[in-house]
Amino acid sequence: MKELGEIQPREPGQGFQFPGVFEITAMGSARAQLEHEVVRIIGEAGLSVLAEAVRVRPSREGNYVSVTASFMCPTRAKYDEVHAALRAHPHVRWTL
Repeated sequence: MKELGEIQPREPGQGFQFPGVFEITAMGSARAQLEHEVVRIIGEAGLSVLAEAVRVRPSREGNYVSVTASFMCPTRAKYDEVHAALRAHPHVRWTL
């Protein structure tokens, strides 16, 4: 699997453009209060979640939750930092 930094657009001008508003999704245990953890982790990276920009979607049986947050990100390095921090969280199983 390629690392995030190795992925390049097929044509110039495509792909992530920084600075910009990005969404990140973390999925994990519904008991872990991930909606608060995602916001906290983004904040620890020195970034802010946009107002009213956190969506929570429970799994069919309620055991898991998907949390999507939008945030302004100035650089690819900060974006990668947020992804890495979320992946390192013990209750996060996947990120998108």
